[in-house]
Amino acid sequence: MKSGTVKLHGSWGSFYSHRVQLALHLKGVKYEYIEEDLENKSPSLLSYNPVHKKVPVLVHGDCPIAESLVILQYVDEVWKANPIMPVDDPYERAMVSFWCHFVDDKLRKSFRSAIRSSGEGQAEAIEEFHQNLMFLEKKLAVNGTKFFGGEKIDMLDIVMGCGSHWFKAFEEVSGVKLIDPNSFPHFITWNQSFLEFEQVKEVIPPAAKMIDYAKSIYKNILGHVHFSSEVIALILQVFKWNPKSRCLLSAFQELDSKSSSKVKAQCP
Repeated sequence: MKSGTVKLHGSWGSFYSHRVQLALHLKGVKYEYIEEDLENKSPSLLSYNPVHKKVPVLVHGDCPIAESLVILQYVDEVWKANPIMPVDDPYERAMVSFWCHFVDDKLRKSFRSAIRSSGEGQAEAIEEFHQNLMFLEKKLAVNGTKFFGGEKIDMLDIVMGCGSHWFKAFEEVSGVKLIDPNSFPHFITWNQSFLEFEQVKEVIPPAAKMIDYAKSIYKNILGHVHFSSEVIALILQVFKWNPKSRCLLSAFQELDSKSSSKVKAQCP
């Protein structure tokens, strides 16, 4: 096994960073966490990830690895304890990888479409989101287990779980209902179990903190504060906010009347 120190460049609000943190926690890997200022990215980050210039980046010894799914697979191959993918079954490993890519390529894409749409377009996007989420709902129902990985968290749990709190955060901020407990009971139960898992609570900030973070971002946007392209990318990555979307008016219900009038002016 390759030896050397382990460092993780991440951002506290990035669920992609949370994925790697959780995997390292589950495996008991000691590492140095380096919080990146996304408005003033460190020379190290730019050097380690010159292609995407984003977090997370894991540095093992003198070898940097970028992109969360790639990092998770690397972590599981290098540190054998507490595997997050099936050990002796290549097919099952392939299936875990398939569903992880499904979450990023299909489920989150439909989630982003639902958030940045309004009217009939939003209704269609939410329906697509529900169709994608139903694949995971049925998978949980068939498995009959606490987690996708059985009675313990695996890579799919990590990929789906880190970021699932943004569904609830967006519901509270925007007033748009995305996940009905009557339609997705297994997913709701799984999500609660995941978020209550001790090592998950050590990694993912509380939902209330994330919601406050979102509101502060909206207030800054209303105040015409200029962000770097990296910070804007993070905001869009999480909420895919469209300032012309009527569906986000309720996000500003707690703002003062002056700010609210600015929002109404942006929502035709």
